[in-house]
Amino acid sequence: MDFTLYINLFYAFFKIGLFGFGGGYAMIPLIQKETVEKHKWITDDDILEIIAIAESTPGPIGVNMATYAGYQTAGIFGGIIATLGLVAPAIIIIFIVAKILNAFKDNKYVQRAFYGLRPASVGLILAALFG
Repeated sequence: MDFTLYINLFYAFFKIGLFGFGGGYAMIPLIQKETVEKHKWITDDDILEIIAIAESTPGPIGVNMATYAGYQTAGIFGGIIATLGLVAPAIIIIFIVAKILNAFKDNKYVQRAFYGLRPASVGLILAALFG
């Protein structure tokens, strides 16, 4: 079992998850650059297959691509590691934001701001529904 491969796989997809703004489709060039150009784990043809499979399976395309690319690179455990690497930055950021918001939850200005955001949120949902 080559642990350096798993560490590199996790780190590569962690970077993709950290800097992949714009969702799964925005991650495709980052995944291609890391897996094909930089590490040479897979080929460009593999990327095309990964995109086709990721689009046809349920779930977020970025997560599906990470899972399949990790699987192609290092088997089932590689798929798990790549997926964890991709979602880890989002989980860490959510915990940090939750901790910060929890520290300010009793602040009257923060409470008023969230109270004011409620109608705006409803408006945005309705605009998307009827727009």
